[in-house]
Amino acid sequence: MEQRVVRWIPPVLYTVVLAGGFYHAAVAAGEFGGARLAVFAAGLLALFALEAPGPDRAPAARLPAGPLLTVRVVLFAAVAAVDGSGVSRALFVLVPFTAYLAFGRRAALAWAAGCAGLLLTGLSVLAPGWWGRPAYVSDVLMFGLALALALALAGSVVRERAARAWLEESYERLARYAERVAELAEAEERARVAGEIHDGLGRHLADLGLQLEKAEVFHGLEPEASARALANARRSAGRALAEVRGSVSVLREVRPFPLVRSLTELVRYLGDDRLVVELTVTGDESGHDAGTLTTLYRAAQEALAGARRHGRVTRVEVRLALDGPAARLTVTDNGRGIARGSEPGRGIRGMRERVALLGGRVDVLGGSGGVAVTVTVPRRSPAGAPSASAVSAASGASAVTGWATG
Repeated sequence: MEQRVVRWIPPVLYTVVLAGGFYHAAVAAGEFGGARLAVFAAGLLALFALEAPGPDRAPAARLPAGPLLTVRVVLFAAVAAVDGSGVSRALFVLVPFTAYLAFGRRAALAWAAGCAGLLLTGLSVLAPGWWGRPAYVSDVLMFGLALALALALAGSVVRERAARAWLEESYERLARYAERVAELAEAEERARVAGEIHDGLGRHLADLGLQLEKAEVFHGLEPEASARALANARRSAGRALAEVRGSVSVLREVRPFPLVRSLTELVRYLGDDRLVVELTVTGDESGHDAGTLTTLYRAAQEALAGARRHGRVTRVEVRLALDGPAARLTVTDNGRGIARGSEPGRGIRGMRERVALLGGRVDVLGGSGGVAVTVTVPRRSPAGAPSASAVSAASGASAVTGWATG
């Protein structure tokens, strides 16, 4: 709107004034013609040149706003001085209009007051006692109304300019935010996929290698142990294949993760005559999203694998609570515990990274009686963000859990 208004209002006004001047010269022969008419036409042609369209917009595009406005006022005065019709007084309406666009509201008001004062001074000099003539009074009132309308129009143009600039800046900020969100989402997806590979397929492949190695060692010594290791290896290979298929299905179509069923199968697979694993579940998993359920399962995998690998464990208790504002998984073993001052392993660090993405936390306590790993993940809203009450519950979750004594 601003460009259309600024571009077309001055030429239209110049055209009206030019037509009015020539019409007056035609109907009032002798009063307005000759040199005066030539100066009148030359002044308007110069004004037209200032508004010349085209890529250069010359010379107006190359002149600063202040000198350009001064040139226009000089030309307006020259045209008005030789105009016998009086129509050219309307040109001064453009002064506060262009001043508003170039310098703001205060400058426009000052220029409008100057134009009104110039008109009144000219009438007082050229037409003494003009205030007693209705025609002159009507002209002054109409000129004042035109100045007010010009100021109002310029104000709306300036407001539109500011609004458009604000919108453009907002679009730029939004584009930057969208790029940042895309980068974060990509980084989060990479971290999730890496965690899936490490905690899922990687874990089963490591177990597969261990069982095959065990089968090779016991092949000629204990055929039964070797056969049992081979059976476990086949089971690990099957679970690895199932993990791959499940991950592909999740990537193709988002669907709930069967946490309780998966934990039950995991406990059944790990338990044998040397390791007792008990699972206790409270609550319903349907109230939690797939990301939370998958993360809890991976955490259980890591905690159980760590207990088997490092803890000399004979008993593990897995407790899953899904009925509160936050889901809580606790894995407690009766192994040798954690040495004081020891740093968490790569598995615990990866677990904490995955849980932190969901706004949760991981607490690890270890002593001579075993290790307790507690994972707390707040219940998430449909949009994927944790609710306020769930965040409070997660941030205030205690690291004190039950202990199994060896």
